Amino acid sequence: MRFANREEAGRLLAQELANYKDRHNVVVLGLARGGLPVALEVAKDLHVPLDVMILRKLGVPGHEELAFGAIASGGIHVIDQEVVDAVGLSPVEMHQALTHARQELDRRERLYRADRPPLKLKGKTVILVDDGIATGSSMRAAIAALRKADAARIVVAVPVAPENTCHRLRREADEVICTYAPENFFAVGAFYDDFSQVTDDEVAEILRQSSLGPDGKVA
Repeated sequence: MRFANREEAGRLLAQELANYKDRHNVVVLGLARGGLPVALEVAKDLHVPLDVMILRKLGVPGHEELAFGAIASGGIHVIDQEVVDAVGLSPVEMHQALTHARQELDRRERLYRADRPPLKLKGKTVILVDDGIATGSSMRAAIAALRKADAARIVVAVPVAPENTCHRLRREADEVICTYAPENFFAVGAFYDDFSQVTDDEVAEILRQSSLGPDGKVA
């Protein structure tokens, strides 16, 4: 199974979330950056508010594409101890990576939101959307942040992810929905025809143009 782009993936994912449509206590959060175009389509179809979940992966120094964890707004961080042990990361290296990631997260927070306050999540059903999941470290950080925010129910929703990662996330989220869970998983982008990088400006523009009606739902 392949998706033409993130927009198509979002529309297909929304079909599996139909039971959350038009519910007053539901909000959709897109993981920045790639998850937001997917989340926009989900929020539009479900007629519920949209916001962004800002995360930053923690890359192994010298091999930044390999994540040993992730951080989220609110001071939440998740560490994959197996990766830390496997590559022999020192406490100093971990601290430096955390410091750099926090600086970048703060920059994105200011850029994406401008003067727009975050949605209130306490007591809400929150649907966390990304364009796909590999190891799940970013999603685990997002789940931890939502637990801290007292969300009533956390639903992880993605177009594609390996089944073992989905199984692991089911221990932490209240529900996990994945459109496609292939046996052979290499990278999220391998399941998209168009997997162009989503820029910071595009994220800010999606949030700015997500016009909210008087009922707070995405138009």
